[in-house]
Amino acid sequence: MYLEVKDLKKSYGKDASYIQVLKGVSTDVKQGQMCVIQGSSGGGKSTLLNCIGGLDVMDSGSIKVDGQEIYGMSPKELAEYRRRNLGFIFQFYNLVPNLTVKENIQVCEYLSKDPIGMEEMLETLGLTEHQNKFPAQLSGGQQQRCAIARALVKNPKLLLCDEPTGALDSKTSKDILILLEAVNKKYGTTMLIVTHNNAIKDMVHKVIILKDGLISQDYENETRTPAEKLEDL
Repeated sequence: MYLEVKDLKKSYGKDASYIQVLKGVSTDVKQGQMCVIQGSSGGGKSTLLNCIGGLDVMDSGSIKVDGQEIYGMSPKELAEYRRRNLGFIFQFYNLVPNLTVKENIQVCEYLSKDPIGMEEMLETLGLTEHQNKFPAQLSGGQQQRCAIARALVKNPKLLLCDEPTGALDSKTSKDILILLEAVNKKYGTTMLIVTHNNAIKDMVHKVIILKDGLISQDYENETRTPAEKLEDL
């Protein structure tokens, strides 16, 4: 397995404010799979993603990515782990406003020893004609494409997506999902997608449903719906 999570526990606060968000989560994802993580608000979706991404430190348990154990890493080791392995996409694009599209992407290109070529990245994401624009000159969908390009240019093995269509209308959401599907096929990038959108689970290889800090469902899709045919986005 490419990603292995075993008995993961994570809590916040102390005494009266103590809350255990993850109560012993175990799952795995194969290399090259697209995986959706769903569940109600407060169920632990983003916390699970952040623990896998090394942004939150787990209380106990194990997370292995490509055989590398994350638990117990120092802050410096976690930073190197993120640099070498991960790409992040968020609901809010976090683009640098005074940098052009191309410059925003280059910020992450410089972090990789083996980046995807800039021209290929711009063409794949449909950004070639927008590369010299600033974020304020782009639509929401174009900004999200830029954020995806920035995450992908470093050629990550694992792409972590937290509500990547949450701020987009249904048509633009479908365009972004078609794009993520194409990227998965072209580069074989393993993807974890946290989403409230129930339709997205039909297009991925694997579905994880979290409820009250535990996994209530964990299954692989035997029949997948292409992103372009998804409805009710």
